[in-house]
Amino acid sequence: MTSRREPRLADAAEIAAEHGLTSARISQFYTERTENTAGKTFPEPVDKRGRARLWDHAEVTEWFAHRAPARLTEHRPPSIDPETLLNASDASRYLGYKNTNQVGTFVRDHPGYFPEPDVVEEKGTAENPYRRQLWKVATLQEWMASRPGRGRRAGAKQAPPLPEVSADGDPDELLGASQAAALLGYKSVGSFSSALSQGNLPLLKTTDGVAENAGRQNGRRRWTRRRILQQAAQRSKK
Repeated sequence: MTSRREPRLADAAEIAAEHGLTSARISQFYTERTENTAGKTFPEPVDKRGRARLWDHAEVTEWFAHRAPARLTEHRPPSIDPETLLNASDASRYLGYKNTNQVGTFVRDHPGYFPEPDVVEEKGTAENPYRRQLWKVATLQEWMASRPGRGRRAGAKQAPPLPEVSADGDPDELLGASQAAALLGYKSVGSFSSALSQGNLPLLKTTDGVAENAGRQNGRRRWTRRRILQQAAQRSKK
């Protein structure tokens, strides 16, 4: 079962705010078709809002993920004990990003690009659990050292392929994000997670369980195959 991904759209002002730039600079990236080190040109707009161009947010985020501004190549992080743990916001600052959500964006939208957290803390309550991801300074230093000055870091892993999931299995079986993404026709867990966070998958706002005794998967949301297929059917009618 396949379904077209519904992209999140963003104009130049929204993109600029995320990356600490000006709207004019974003427009310049497009009009000059600026390339990053990976040889990818700035994405084409997919729609308009009045006279404002609208881009697929995921495509633009990927373009920026492969582009390191000069200030990052010159950035010298503060001296911190390599064993110190930093959350996503602090890790973004440590790495020199103006946008404190940058590491979170890497993790959510580009699986395999950024290192896995060294520690995952389960927080919240049983009714409203959440996870705090932490990275050692040493892990961040290693990533910086192996990442080319401008472009995708050397040896970075590609996002793992989604599993093959049958729609005909046990309807009450609990499935994780990668399996849900496959059943819904997404190309990656990142695309699925982005759609979920934007409210495009309302039936999946309710979870049917969480992973237990699964290492780093502990506490991650699970849905029944039945619920996922109901969401797929709802999306196909749009």
